[in-house]
Amino acid sequence: MDKVSVIIINYNTFRLTADCIRSVIAHTRGIAYEIILVDNASVECDPELFMKEFPGIILVKSKINGGFAAGNNLGIEQASGNYILLLNSDTILQEDAISTTTAFLSAQSDVAITGCKMVYPDGRLQYTARRFRSIQWELLDLFRFILYFLHYPKRARLMLGKYFRHDMNMEADWLNGAFFLFRKDILTQMPANKLDDRFFMYGEDHLWCHQVKMMGHRVVFFAGATITHINSGSTDISKQLRLRTAMMKHELEIMKIRKGKGLYYVIFKLIYTAKEGTRNFIKRIIYRLTSKVVG
Repeated sequence: MDKVSVIIINYNTFRLTADCIRSVIAHTRGIAYEIILVDNASVECDPELFMKEFPGIILVKSKINGGFAAGNNLGIEQASGNYILLLNSDTILQEDAISTTTAFLSAQSDVAITGCKMVYPDGRLQYTARRFRSIQWELLDLFRFILYFLHYPKRARLMLGKYFRHDMNMEADWLNGAFFLFRKDILTQMPANKLDDRFFMYGEDHLWCHQVKMMGHRVVFFAGATITHINSGSTDISKQLRLRTAMMKHELEIMKIRKGKGLYYVIFKLIYTAKEGTRNFIKRIIYRLTSKVVG
């Protein structure tokens, strides 16, 4: 019988994490599951408070905040399910997304990773199914008017991200890690038989999907379930830009892994850093003029 080990990382977000756990318990009906909560050395409150409210969960208390990937690896060590779901603490289930998404993955023998549709609390779509960046992708994104000469299905399949309405099942290069479901047995093929934890935070999902695809497995977005992902952006422009800088750094590291350090990488880096640097500059100017942080 299939069983899902739901792993949630908590770091100083007791109420948010408790709401997430509560939603999993309230809506998951169609499959056996366990909830493994990893507390990454929180100082907000005693993590044992989770056990008082949710006595059926498994609590793992880390002595250090090792980051997202390392925390999930601690949870995986305790997992008894044949499927692993990495679930962000700022997500809320409003339907049995775990059961339906697992059923989809179970029926696709060559698919190793899947995720579902995510929306903000106000219902706006989040762009969670992505293509790996490339020179072609960057240029098409820069001169995006060209893309609108293509019919929507072709444009969506080519670009994904903001060009995809997330309205159909779609093979992707990588998926957002906020709801990241995979077969546990693929870990036996991963470096050190665990999730690669070289990044403290941001970019791990991208890296893991690349590694899994290199093994010959597929990554597929499933449109048949929806969750709410709060994902509240910071209103501090300096913090937001530092975050974007970290993400750019990891993007370039992954490109080195994928393509090496040759001419392709050099050209990509020039285009990518110029484009993203310009966007960050514009964000800062808009913030100074309007006090608004744009996405």
